[in-house]
Amino acid sequence: FYSKDMILEVVMISNINLFSFFLYFFSTGLTVSYSFRLVFYSMTGDLNCGSLNMLNDESWVMLRGMMGLLVMSIIGGSMLNWLIFPIPYMICLPLYMKLLTLFVCIFGGLFGYLISLTTLYSLNKSLFGYNLSVFLGSMWFMPYISTYGMIFYPLSYGQIVVKSFDQGWSEYFGGQHLYQKLVNYSQTLFLMHNNNLKIYLMLFVFWVLILFNFLLFI
Repeated sequence: FYSKDMILEVVMISNINLFSFFLYFFSTGLTVSYSFRLVFYSMTGDLNCGSLNMLNDESWVMLRGMMGLLVMSIIGGSMLNWLIFPIPYMICLPLYMKLLTLFVCIFGGLFGYLISLTTLYSLNKSLFGYNLSVFLGSMWFMPYISTYGMIFYPLSYGQIVVKSFDQGWSEYFGGQHLYQKLVNYSQTLFLMHNNNLKIYLMLFVFWVLILFNFLLFI
């Protein structure tokens, strides 16, 4: 957070209004918050995400890139500051303003941790009495005596008939399979009809080759 410290200290010595001052520090706190949430979800706990991919960064393909980013993130801000600005900044602030950036980072990380502990759902209290409400709202035992008791066996037999006949061997040997076979044969005949000249010339070449071989061996 070298660059954030520098930016916030420059903001504190600048002549800006209170609202802009608040937005700078609030955005910094949110940045620390989601950075801490990323660390919390990716590096702590057994399984904090639903991905099936292995989270592994031990290969040199990852390490080489991270080493370059590490060096530039540590010394890049100071190098740019030394190279771009001809005169170094002299920042003189009281202790409470110096510690304000640290407190913003700490409270931002704490806020991100508290957000990470929250759940994404809420328990509906009305579901505790769901079975009782279903029992009281279903005319007591009348559905089991009238509707469910009368329609259960016909529906079971209908399922057997659909599984055995409509979607079984009769469907395979019946109209749907016959229709599919006719479609395939029609497509084959259509392909042969569109390429009849090619087929004729190919058969003519085969006939010439066979005749040549026959004359050669005679």
